[in-house]
Amino acid sequence: MYKILLVCLGNICRSPTAEGVLAKKITQQGLSRRFQVDSAGTAAYHTGESPDERSCRAAARRGYDLTPLRARQVMASDFEEFDLILAMDHANLSSLMQNCPAQLQHKLGLFLHYHPDSIEEVPDPYYDGESGFERVLDLVEVAADALIKDLVK
Repeated sequence: MYKILLVCLGNICRSPTAEGVLAKKITQQGLSRRFQVDSAGTAAYHTGESPDERSCRAAARRGYDLTPLRARQVMASDFEEFDLILAMDHANLSSLMQNCPAQLQHKLGLFLHYHPDSIEEVPDPYYDGESGFERVLDLVEVAADALIKDLVK
């Protein structure tokens, strides 16, 4: 089983959105036995909390259920356990790089590296209200499709 970890700062908006989208797409394509998806935050601000209600509402409008997900912080064991660890932005990636053993840093990258439009970061949705959460979904859906295509080739 190939394990993918998606990471943002608090694990209540961008990374759980990416987890929910990617997990559903994997299931829909019959790939659940090959891939496992999880998400975490670089900070422990929201450990145990549900994703932001606005993330949940936006995701639900597109058929994704984020409500079972709970925030957690990246743990040292994650660097060993996961095969691919993708950050939502450069600040998250920098934090991961600081905490990841050098011999495992090849596992780290940016989630939107897989987006065909060369967009580097999933923007923080809190600055744009409801439309910010929709924008996150727009980016995540495209990148998730591209990531799956890359992994199964």
